[in-house]
Amino acid sequence: MPMSNQIEFRHIKYFLAVAEDLHFRKAAERLFISQPGLSRQIKHMENDLGILLFERHNRKVALTKSGKYLQKELTKNLKSLEQIFSHAKLLNDGVGGDLKFGYVGSAMQKIIPNLLVKFREEHPDVVFSLKEMDNEKQIEGLLGHDIDMGFVRLERVPRGLEFTPILKENFCLVLPMNHPINSTNFNSLSQLKDESFILFDPKYSASYYEKVMQIFDDSGFSPIVSHNTIHASSIYKLVENNFGISIVPKSLQFENHAGIQFIELKDIPQKTVLSVVWNKENRNPILNTIIKLIER
Repeated sequence: MPMSNQIEFRHIKYFLAVAEDLHFRKAAERLFISQPGLSRQIKHMENDLGILLFERHNRKVALTKSGKYLQKELTKNLKSLEQIFSHAKLLNDGVGGDLKFGYVGSAMQKIIPNLLVKFREEHPDVVFSLKEMDNEKQIEGLLGHDIDMGFVRLERVPRGLEFTPILKENFCLVLPMNHPINSTNFNSLSQLKDESFILFDPKYSASYYEKVMQIFDDSGFSPIVSHNTIHASSIYKLVENNFGISIVPKSLQFENHAGIQFIELKDIPQKTVLSVVWNKENRNPILNTIIKLIER
């Protein structure tokens, strides 16, 4: 059945508000319209489409199968539409475009700054916004079209997302400067089995945490984990003050960090991989340009 041309942009906004709240009064208050007015508009939309969008039982409201499908697709496509409008506005203001990045902390040491410097040489009029986020939040942001690109430490990503590994690196031990073990007398991790370890929170990246745990498995002991944190700076502060020791990716190694020392774990099979990830359906015209630069 062909869709009537009576449906307007506002109907879609009304439908999505009710679909989110599953409550006509709450949605009406949020939209600043009357509840009977909102009910009437939704009824119009249902009649025009020839589809039942909501099942109404006494005071309860639930989405029908068609309603659920429409909610998912319209939310996704509205984000694309917002991107198109915002890109048009940027072009109007003399800006070539914008890119929103999510990243894990270690990507900010060298990878992202180097990439942005190169990109800016060819595209000086592009605006970047950068946000440190854990891996899961980046995946959610990419699927929801809230960010254009992520820098993650993940083994795999959900369908609909593409990813390219950009850096494979060793892990490093982080010890206080005054620790009896140093790079001259270190042989294996088992020398440190009675130490407390400060590790990145498993919530930050379950797959990264699992890989670090494999290092301990291969060394024949289970670590005493005294602290979990999501920031390298917190790890270094704790190590420096003798609260424990740590294992981090090599890209988080600082050359002259007073109070701590790094020992690169070159002889273990575990490596950590930093990948760039994006959504295949993203319509941001700048995205392809930067991906080509990364792949180059």
